[in-house]
Amino acid sequence: MNIGIIVYSQTGNTLSVAKKLEEKLSAAGHSATVKQVKVVGERKQGDRDFRLETLPDAGPYDALVFGSAVEAFSLSPVLTAYLKQIESLQGKKVACLVTQFFPYPWMGGNRAIRQMRKLCESKGATVCGSGVVNWAKWRCEKTTAAAVDRLSRLF
Repeated sequence: MNIGIIVYSQTGNTLSVAKKLEEKLSAAGHSATVKQVKVVGERKQGDRDFRLETLPDAGPYDALVFGSAVEAFSLSPVLTAYLKQIESLQGKKVACLVTQFFPYPWMGGNRAIRQMRKLCESKGATVCGSGVVNWAKWRCEKTTAAAVDRLSRLF
């Protein structure tokens, strides 16, 4: 299966999880590629005044994983803007990934996943699963491994 992993990663944390997922999917025999959504210039967390620089094409993939950090207990406005500009995800199998600093998914991660799911479904996608990585040092490795394992088994 040809799987696109499209992420917005301001600090590199979400990108590092996406690369681990790419490795696991590739080892399972899939063709997996990480693409980044980027903004023009520098953006401070919480800044809602930005322009998207890179808009990865979701079209060529059989399945997609969208990923972003949680900002202010919600999905990042950058990934939100990217998902809104996609014309269609009809017939695509989609998984959602978020990273957050707070130690429990109910502290923003679950809400961000719901927001991402709603946006993807509004474009015709079938959302098949999700993962939340808690970036606090004492939970990071465990939650990263669990999310990568859970998401890789969806495809």
